[in-house]
Amino acid sequence: MRALLGIDVGTSGTKTVLYSVDGAPLASHTAEYPMAQPKNGWAEQDPCDWWRAAVEGIGAVLAKGSAADAVEIAGIGLSGQMHGLVMLDADGAVLRPSIIWCDQRTEAEIEDMKRILGEKRIIEITANPPMTGFTAAKILWVKKNEPEVYAKCAHILLPKDYIRYRLTGEFATEVSDASGMQLMDVAGRKWSDEVLGAFGIDKALLAKMHESQDVTGVTSAACAKETGLAEGIPVVGGAGDNPAAAVGTGVVAHGKAFTTIGTSAVVYAVSDEVRIDLAGRVHSLCASVPGKWTVMSCTQGAGLSLQWLRNNVCTEEMRQADAEGVDPYILMDKLADGVPIGADRLLFLPYLMGERSPHPDPDCRGVFCGLSGVHTRANLIRAVLEGVAYSQRECVEVFREMGVPADDMMITGGGAKSRIWRQMLADLYGCAVSVPKPDEGAALGAAILAGVGTGVWGSLGEACGALIGKGETIQPDPARGAAYEPYYELYKKLYRDLKEDFKTLARI
Repeated sequence: MRALLGIDVGTSGTKTVLYSVDGAPLASHTAEYPMAQPKNGWAEQDPCDWWRAAVEGIGAVLAKGSAADAVEIAGIGLSGQMHGLVMLDADGAVLRPSIIWCDQRTEAEIEDMKRILGEKRIIEITANPPMTGFTAAKILWVKKNEPEVYAKCAHILLPKDYIRYRLTGEFATEVSDASGMQLMDVAGRKWSDEVLGAFGIDKALLAKMHESQDVTGVTSAACAKETGLAEGIPVVGGAGDNPAAAVGTGVVAHGKAFTTIGTSAVVYAVSDEVRIDLAGRVHSLCASVPGKWTVMSCTQGAGLSLQWLRNNVCTEEMRQADAEGVDPYILMDKLADGVPIGADRLLFLPYLMGERSPHPDPDCRGVFCGLSGVHTRANLIRAVLEGVAYSQRECVEVFREMGVPADDMMITGGGAKSRIWRQMLADLYGCAVSVPKPDEGAALGAAILAGVGTGVWGSLGEACGALIGKGETIQPDPARGAAYEPYYELYKKLYRDLKEDFKTLARI
């Protein structure tokens, strides 16, 4: 039986899925790993942990898949967390832990970038303002603060591209992920000599650029020995986690959009042309579809906020869930569902890791506003769910202001399992929100890209049309939407009121 392999390098774990060529999942495995925070606002991971997780996942799905039928893998697709900095020496060894997407240490480097090239020119070339979360500032941070590491650096890769290197021995990347490095001419879909020259970054350090469905190499003998894969399997470019999730939810044409709620939350829409928000509230990137671009937002602490609340406040629900053999988030949802809109006048700002969209602000932090003695865990849960939903509504408003449609909305990610969260988003967006069928997300998107790249399908449109439909659709409730409005308006005002206080707090 011919099959496709999708590998998704996430923040909490790597998910490996084996699919038949008709898109049916045959076997899946997720291997977890830690995230280190050596200082407040920092976030790092060991790339070798990602590879160990991929090896574990590949072995697991090969064992499960071949138990039913002999499997011939036609191609491998990769997706992964975006913006992370992986630095290798000339022998391919990891030089330091990867500084990942949610790290906020590079505020000084952002100011350096603005001074050197100018914010306006950076936006004109890279389609985004200088961002602490993007890779360029992280490179400059290492260059300034760890010159001995930078001097040894021979290769700079993104997280999923490190897995590609371990699979194939090739140093390659593709446009959707690379356009989040802030080193590309995004309109031209190539590295920018002007940006690299201004920041003193040698282009030879960067990987070869491909489109997402291009074959970038084949599995090596060393990979075959370590993973159990056959030698010579094509590995395609793949995509960043959100562009891959777009493919996996069928969002590959102008006017299509999706929301994903994982550790972070993203709203992502496809456009036939480059559209740029000069205020830098959302990102413009290359799509994983040739000749198309995207507008994308990112709320840094979405599912992360709910996870933080679960781990630190909802220990009773965790004990009960363990006794009942259910997910604690199911019990938390039930509590939140018993609380009215507005959480009894309690608001939450989901800025636990600073913020990117629609407020590119590394200094802002999480806030509960209105907390009183009458509030219980149920109110806190409801407020966190609503705060994340308000953040997505703010981002969708920016999309619409830019002329990018965001009304045909799919939803995916771990947060999509929560029906109460889906209803909140439908009510706040004012449009229907649908779960994709199947709901496989980035791993399926990576596998579809592998299928297109190896000739299983003729195009992404053909593949998505054949494989992906809509599952449950939730319609917006105008009355509920109206009930949210005063809380939403106050939510937006709170950031404006606290902006300078966040900066003062960061200086103390």
